[in-house]
Amino acid sequence: MERRVFVTGGAHGIGKSIVEAFCKTGDRVAFCDIDVARGKTLHDATGAIFYPADVADPKQLEHCLQTIVEEWGDIDVMVNNAGISVFKPITEIELEEFDRIINTNLRSAFITSRFLARHRQRNGNTSYGRIVNLCSTRYLMSEAGTEGYSASKGGIYALTHALAISLAPLHITVNAVAPGWIHVNEEEHLRPIDHAFHPSGRVGTPEDIARTVIFLCDPANDFVNGQTITVDGGVTRKMIYPE
Repeated sequence: MERRVFVTGGAHGIGKSIVEAFCKTGDRVAFCDIDVARGKTLHDATGAIFYPADVADPKQLEHCLQTIVEEWGDIDVMVNNAGISVFKPITEIELEEFDRIINTNLRSAFITSRFLARHRQRNGNTSYGRIVNLCSTRYLMSEAGTEGYSASKGGIYALTHALAISLAPLHITVNAVAPGWIHVNEEEHLRPIDHAFHPSGRVGTPEDIARTVIFLCDPANDFVNGQTITVDGGVTRKMIYPE
């Protein structure tokens, strides 16, 4: 089964690994991103179709989706990965920055999901569909100055189970993956203590998340629905006391 896969924010980090993973399984893959240089590089390396688009702009995102369905006929797998963060004290963050985070991380996932639902409803396709949203362990735990990002991921958590019920008649399962500490910045130096902090003994990699997404999109795994799967090396199950 050659699936038609669309990934938002697919040019680097976790999104890049998800694009690469679906390409390796032999699926047709398209992705969007605002990073044109990295997007073109990934297209050249994998053959995945790249669309320059800002998911915070509904017109750009919907145009991208419409272009894909006109060429492919449908989208089987939607991965809502695009996300940004602005960590500032609540007394300093501007309303425009907060809105930008919500629109990029949360509203875009609603727009893509609604688009797919409307398209499937018009065309009567209820055979197979998967939506996977990228959440974060921030949906249930926080640090100071993360209000925008945490709120957006809390929204993703709730949106996921709401969509799972709404899209059930179309046989589209909707799940989320909540990564913990994932090493995506090559310039970030990891210390032994960073790895030891995790019960699994290491900091996570983008490939850890991509494998989970692939699992959720397996046609045989339709009984996993409306769930948020935490992939964090066990950290959110670890009791932490001051030393």
